[in-house]
Amino acid sequence: MRDLDLQTLRLFAAVCEQRSIARVAEQESIVGSAISKRLAQLEDTVGTPLLLRKRRGVVPTPAGETLLEHARTMLASVGQIERDMAAYATGTRGHVRMLVTASVMAESLADDVAAFLQDPAHRDIQVSLEERVSPDVVQGIRDGSASIGICWDAADLTGLETCGYRTDHLAVVAHALHPVAQHQSVRFADVLDHEFVSMPALSAVQVLLARAAAVEGKMLAHRVLVSNFDAALRVVRANLAISVVPREVALPFAQTAPIRVVPLSDPWARRRFAICYRSAQMLAPAAQLLVSHLAGLGRQE
Repeated sequence: MRDLDLQTLRLFAAVCEQRSIARVAEQESIVGSAISKRLAQLEDTVGTPLLLRKRRGVVPTPAGETLLEHARTMLASVGQIERDMAAYATGTRGHVRMLVTASVMAESLADDVAAFLQDPAHRDIQVSLEERVSPDVVQGIRDGSASIGICWDAADLTGLETCGYRTDHLAVVAHALHPVAQHQSVRFADVLDHEFVSMPALSAVQVLLARAAAVEGKMLAHRVLVSNFDAALRVVRANLAISVVPREVALPFAQTAPIRVVPLSDPWARRRFAICYRSAQMLAPAAQLLVSHLAGLGRQE
């Protein structure tokens, strides 16, 4: 497989999509015999036929379909490399990709990244953010899908290097007319008999609440299932159920809605987020600068 080359894979993918060597030859300004020779060499390299020649063109064999999937993935990766390198060539010093949880995204991260990018010294750095649940954040960093991840520090971060980021505090959010809204703070065990607005099962908050309920020998009573904190708060505003969300997310919403934010008094309700990456030495200079900025904000809390 060491003899595979990108140009041949590009031509192979184009022939599979066009179903015609002649059409690809015309588009690429290459004689058809040259493409046929490359494709024959490719078949020799992989040791199996990849194309079926028919009267009106060609179609991939089952092996050809499999190779086509791999070729598309490889070519997409090469395209991303070309775009990243082009960014350097035009003066951009770095493009940092981050995977983060919903809690991090909904709280302070956007403002923290914006402050980093507003620094004149960082004007040539780009930052991309993608939201995922904690296990997928960790797996994405291990797989190399992104250079930096931020998730709850209770996630399995084995094999990754980490440093602290910010903290948050979970709270019960209830409509102003709900009995829970009358408390200044509350234990989670004391609200388990009420109906909840719940998040996806793999979200960090939901995993934590399910474990805490199990300790009490109970299960959460799910009345509504939503995909994000904003939707959960809207359901609470309608007085359909209560929810547990980070206090930092709920307080701005509570300023304009008839809801109350009641902090949980349980020790586990205060969470710390971790910045994770495969190795500090493997981080590009732009990513190192961003990690240092975010970790510094965490130390200030």
